[in-house]
Amino acid sequence: MTHIELVWWWMLFLLPLPLLIVRLLPPVKQPAAIQLAYLPPEGSMTRPSHWLARILAALVWGMLVLACARPVWLGDPVTIQPKHRDLMLVVDLSYSMSQKDMKQGDDFIDRLTAVKQVVGQFIEKREGDRLGLVLFADHAYLQTPLTFDRETVKKQLDQTVLKLIGTNTAIGEGIGLATKTFIDGDAPQRVMILLSDGSNTAGVLDPIRAAEIAKKYHATIYTIGVGAGEMIVKDFIFSHKVNTAKDLDEATLTKIAQITGGQYFRARNSKELSQIYDKINQLQPVQKAGQTWRPQTEWFIWPLALAFVLSLILVIVRRNHV
Repeated sequence: MTHIELVWWWMLFLLPLPLLIVRLLPPVKQPAAIQLAYLPPEGSMTRPSHWLARILAALVWGMLVLACARPVWLGDPVTIQPKHRDLMLVVDLSYSMSQKDMKQGDDFIDRLTAVKQVVGQFIEKREGDRLGLVLFADHAYLQTPLTFDRETVKKQLDQTVLKLIGTNTAIGEGIGLATKTFIDGDAPQRVMILLSDGSNTAGVLDPIRAAEIAKKYHATIYTIGVGAGEMIVKDFIFSHKVNTAKDLDEATLTKIAQITGGQYFRARNSKELSQIYDKINQLQPVQKAGQTWRPQTEWFIWPLALAFVLSLILVIVRRNHV
């Protein structure tokens, strides 16, 4: 992508100027020959080398015109987002996320696998935002600090496994840790996407209190409740109805979203989960007003220096042939 560009390329039209002057101006009249009584031998006289002087003069002029055309070296394009959004993904990693009740096509997959697939696609679309990842179970842990490196955030999410940080659900601590990460940043927008399939059963911070603190630091929280709910389960002989989302505390998740000006969503299968993240993409669109520039280095000094060197050579050549 790097190349050299002539900023004032129209200066190249000056190249034939000396030739036009020679052609258009009247010729210089030669002075009358002087008759001498004695001429030195023919071999003792050297004829001036006009062709070398003309070549050097032409090169000097060409280098001067090239310097006036202002050559610059352009580097690879650099895109800068003048305003970015800090977006924290807060994901429940309690053992209930192993429940295989998320329908995908004709099959059922576990909740964590569905989250990895859908959130991974969401991460890929968030170009221009700083993303971070908080995982919570018995306690909350900062898996990935806020970064523009979306690929790293996606890899960290893909590498998560159940029972890594316990089996319970510390929703309040997850919100609190994400809010603490926001405090050190200077982003004009702070968004948190909290995904859980249960109720707060661990941690030292109440979820509602954590939401109030998040609001104080101007964070908006979107909450997502995961779980199919009522399902028909077949055993060896009979079929019976079960509620796989009986532990989901929708009231608390709804209250958290309301306090911070966000929304609560319910995902019963992989398709609904994907639609929810598409909806969040619309509510919090990616900043498109980026600035792209290319680093440039002025190179006019090189033809100018070469013109100076050639001028010195031209002076020496003409002086030796006078």
